[in-house]
Amino acid sequence: MSETAGNGNERDKPIAIYYEQPNWFVPLFKQMDARGVPWTKLDARYHQYDAASPEREYSLLFNRMSPSAWQRGVGHGIFYTLNYLKHLEDKAVRVVNGSRAFRHETSKALQLALLERLGLPYPKARVINHASQVASAGEAVGYPLIVKPNIGGSGAGIKRFSSRNELQAAVEQGALDFGIDNTALVQECFTARDGIITRVEVLGGKHLYAIQIHITGETFDLCPADICKNTKGEELTRIACPVDAPKTGMTVEVYQAPRQVIADVERIMQNAGIEVGGVEYVFDERSGRQMYYDINALSNFVADPERMLGFNPYGRLADFLIEQARMHKAKQPARLLAAGEQA
Repeated sequence: MSETAGNGNERDKPIAIYYEQPNWFVPLFKQMDARGVPWTKLDARYHQYDAASPEREYSLLFNRMSPSAWQRGVGHGIFYTLNYLKHLEDKAVRVVNGSRAFRHETSKALQLALLERLGLPYPKARVINHASQVASAGEAVGYPLIVKPNIGGSGAGIKRFSSRNELQAAVEQGALDFGIDNTALVQECFTARDGIITRVEVLGGKHLYAIQIHITGETFDLCPADICKNTKGEELTRIACPVDAPKTGMTVEVYQAPRQVIADVERIMQNAGIEVGGVEYVFDERSGRQMYYDINALSNFVADPERMLGFNPYGRLADFLIEQARMHKAKQPARLLAAGEQA
């Protein structure tokens, strides 16, 4: 069931926000409410659709399904969503972060293939589908390494190994989790130079802002909305992940990414079909190599964004969705207007 908000013209079709983890998107919901446009929430955990339906009840659907849903017992929604998004696209519904974006979001293997095709640097890796392949993949990649599920999200299931013996022990103990598609990456484990991870966010496929995350110790969950301090030691107000927010020692600062990095990120996102999301990269301390290592279609903006960035990215996102819905409506063929779909 959906929940409609807004007080716009009842004849206008609502913008649909399709999501699984409700706490992450409260800031966006508030911005949509503030604009007074018709919009609706679609809970991906409990959903159905009619394959024969024209599906023209939405002016636009924004996909916010999370690949880490399998960690919250909603893994079924991932595969369901792939089918649903393709159904909508076949019915000419405007979908932001559609099926192509979600395929890349839910496959680290596809992300590697994309980076390889674009000629961009990434950590050495092997894609495997059975624990019997871990040792040989590890020899090819070298140590230290990580094993991570192909369908990840929020650092889910990632484990680090320093030696073949350590890795083999994990195999023998059945301690490796390849996730819900039983596919995993065996990947070289980089050490972030100066403990810095850089994340570049895009909106409409174009650069929005960049941040540098200063990590402490070893962590694979780098949700920007969870980081509660800036590099000055000032507390930040977390508005997107209050329920899940871990107590980390990480800090964050705004960063001006180099032009080449921005160009690389925009090219990655264009080829992945991702209109809203982020790309993370690092300089490896040992080799000095710059490596792109994560492509995110579900991106939570930095905590306390107006203080950090000087603007509210959720507001810009809401405006983008509204404008995209308007533009798509204007492109609809005359036969739809004749059928009574005009405003």
